[in-house]
Amino acid sequence: MTAPCRHVGLTRWVEEAAAMCRPQQIYWCDGSREEYDRLMALMVESGTATPLAKRPNSFLFRSDPSDVARIEARTYLSTLTPEEAGPTNNWIDPGELKKTMKSLYDGCMKGRTMYIIPFSMGPIGSPLAKIGVQISDSPYVVCNMHLMTRVGSRVLEALGTEGEFIPCLHSIGAPLEPGQHDVHWPCAPIENKYISHFPQENLIWSYGSGYGGNALLGKKCLSLRIASSIARREGWLAEHMLILRLISPEGRKYHIAGAFPSACGKTNLAMIQPTLPGWKAETIGDDICWMKIRPDGRLHAINPETGFFGVAPGTSYRSNPTAAEMLKENAIFTNCALTDKGDVWWEDTDGPVPKHLIDWKGWDWTPESEEPAAHPNARFTSHISQCRSAAGDWEDPEGVPIDIFLFGGRRSTVIPLVFESFSWDHGVFLGATASSESTAAILDKVAPVRHDPFAMKPFCGYNMGDYFLHWLETGDRLGKNAPRIFYVNWFRKNDDGRWLWPGFGENSRVLKWMCDRVDGKVGARETPIGLIPEEEDLDLSGLSVPPGDMEELLKVDTEAWKAEYFDIEVFFDRLGSHLPERLDAQRKALRERLRHF
Repeated sequence: MTAPCRHVGLTRWVEEAAAMCRPQQIYWCDGSREEYDRLMALMVESGTATPLAKRPNSFLFRSDPSDVARIEARTYLSTLTPEEAGPTNNWIDPGELKKTMKSLYDGCMKGRTMYIIPFSMGPIGSPLAKIGVQISDSPYVVCNMHLMTRVGSRVLEALGTEGEFIPCLHSIGAPLEPGQHDVHWPCAPIENKYISHFPQENLIWSYGSGYGGNALLGKKCLSLRIASSIARREGWLAEHMLILRLISPEGRKYHIAGAFPSACGKTNLAMIQPTLPGWKAETIGDDICWMKIRPDGRLHAINPETGFFGVAPGTSYRSNPTAAEMLKENAIFTNCALTDKGDVWWEDTDGPVPKHLIDWKGWDWTPESEEPAAHPNARFTSHISQCRSAAGDWEDPEGVPIDIFLFGGRRSTVIPLVFESFSWDHGVFLGATASSESTAAILDKVAPVRHDPFAMKPFCGYNMGDYFLHWLETGDRLGKNAPRIFYVNWFRKNDDGRWLWPGFGENSRVLKWMCDRVDGKVGARETPIGLIPEEEDLDLSGLSVPPGDMEELLKVDTEAWKAEYFDIEVFFDRLGSHLPERLDAQRKALRERLRHF
């Protein structure tokens, strides 16, 4: 196929990649609906995709059991020195890593099509947007990129002849010899999987995996790991955050950016349906947030994506009715179970458990089976146009001004329902010390509770200590325009393992308290860890929560926090001289408050 491109640098890079990977043919993606339908039909014909009779234009994929989640142990940040990558990233020397990967790329696309996917992260032409070009031999990747980014000819037009782009090279690592039978989900063995980032070159190389975060290179690879490095150099923020607009009964709009590790309710919160009368919510994004200080002196945010790559298990009309409606048609499902009537199913969805399913591995499943029918990290992909709560201006190229930052995780003990930081520096300390119980989104889990600062531990494209400093300096630049910072934990349990807070739409009550704090309408009581709401200031009207439960939800257990402090100290000590002095001062201040409380 003739390249529909006048960009000499891009054309040369594609030619070099083709010479190395040796595909059977090269195809430039135009982003059209005809292209999406044609590629999906090819995957149905090959047995890779299963059309769903119960959901129009929707398809089910089953991955290889070795390729079901992000693989942090095989994800690399390749900088000139290990110190630049820092202790929270896996480092390999750039020359060594490229040598290894070039040997893997040699002939890796034989018998396959090389797809050239021009894409824009952010509205095309926005001052906050970036252009990438992904090379891939996976039609599954192409179709998902159609939903998750702006793909095709318009991007090439915006790129012109000399525009900057981020090259993203991806291969599933499964060449086909003449006459060789293909498998339903080709990928390389785990020891040959590499998800590699070269931030000083704005370059991404991925090999061996076809799964979402490892293969959709616009997602975590570009929009977080590479973008966070670019953002540091250019003076903005690239964050693993939802963007939510909350509207009061009086019409006042509040914009909230929230950081939560994967599978901790981020998508549910982004699509919240407030239970409080008169309050409304609109979705701007559920996963990625790019922010720059605009001429008004405030931090404005865009969602650089165009879709959702969400966790299916647990998604239901009870937990997220907006997502449940969104997934009725035009969706891609990965590693869900298949019903006998041609629908997808997963654990904790609506209705009774079916008596028979085909599980995510393609085997018969019944309620007596020992393993779950859907993989715990089974996914859905859907375009934001399917989401009924999407804000009408979600694609505003100027972004929305952020009023509140929200940090949180999944903790069954210790962390109260909500508290506010004392200051910007203390808020950065809260983000830096965020932790969560492990989720199924990570293949190689290492601890039941893991520190995940700013929900960015797997995604920060440079030394985490320097990342904290960048946040502190951003606050200095914002001054009085800095957003307020809060920490939440929807997942607190009692000693018997019972949830103490109903969550879901009721979380709007906690968000309302934050908005009231921004407007100076309510007070808070000071504790060693931050500012806790008075119970009477939380709007609990119409909600039945036992007084003892509310007391436990807002409790600060000093002894438990002393143990938490020890874990924070161990984590911070890993950063060595890169830990900002201002954060060290916050750590010492917490210790003193705990001693005297």
